[in-house]
Amino acid sequence: MDLPAGNEADWFEASPAPLDSYPSDSLVPYDPLKHYLMEIKRYPLLSREEEQRLSIRYKEKGDMEAAYRLITSNLRLVVKIALSFQRHWMRNLMDLIQEGNIGLMQAVKKFDPYRGYKLSYYSSFWIKAYIIKFIMDNWKLVKIGTTQAQRKLFFNLRKEKERLLSMGFEPAPKLLAERLDVKESEVIEMDQRLGSWEVSLDAPIKEDSDSDHQSFIPSEDVAVDEQLADYEKKEILKEKLAAFRTTLPSKERFIFDRRLLAEEPLTLQEIGDRYGISRERVRQIQVRIAKKVKAYLQEEIEDIEELYSELL
Repeated sequence: MDLPAGNEADWFEASPAPLDSYPSDSLVPYDPLKHYLMEIKRYPLLSREEEQRLSIRYKEKGDMEAAYRLITSNLRLVVKIALSFQRHWMRNLMDLIQEGNIGLMQAVKKFDPYRGYKLSYYSSFWIKAYIIKFIMDNWKLVKIGTTQAQRKLFFNLRKEKERLLSMGFEPAPKLLAERLDVKESEVIEMDQRLGSWEVSLDAPIKEDSDSDHQSFIPSEDVAVDEQLADYEKKEILKEKLAAFRTTLPSKERFIFDRRLLAEEPLTLQEIGDRYGISRERVRQIQVRIAKKVKAYLQEEIEDIEELYSELL
């Protein structure tokens, strides 16, 4: 949204027109930004003593009326900070103000009145943090800054480019990296992110093409031939295990079925109670069966270790 003409003081001093003065067929469109600026002017600024008293009331008693006055008295601070970010966010300024207001509310919630700082000074950090996060999250569909260092470079890169151009220097990546104290590769990567455009996956490759970008994305599905090979390996292993099972006596077969192959195996104690033996004895039999099945499969199947690694 374009700002109204004049400096900041003029915007706050202008006389607001009431909402009902804008008929639906009016040639002059209703300006929500100008109206908001006049609305927040109604809330008085607080003296240092009033701010301290209200902050203590909210901190110690959770007085929401005190919090309300602390927030509304600093709404103009949010606008001032949001304006400083508008050259980065050439869209609706109200978006930045809204995010800044959320940061202001967080600041009031976290503010400690006993540390001796002014609320406005403390709030400015929270307001800037929320505005910066909003810009970074909404600059493009793909986030261009996910770390604190990347966010800092995002804002400083533009400023330094403009500064170098005003001095008559070409803002080359190497020079920018030296002045910003970052790696040249980081400057190049951020510059590419800032200069790139999002492309819809449904958009055609060419204007007259029937193929879209999505058609060229590799499928994450397993190829049919790999699925068939995997199925055959599982069937081979299944057949060999069934054949091995027939070589076991009844007790070992039961332990093989209910301990080694079962999805919900019986406990050692349950099997011990069934056969009147100790838990330790059941464990020993289980170990013996495991050794037997390993030796059997190694003899019956070539490359059994490779088969295990692919199936497990």
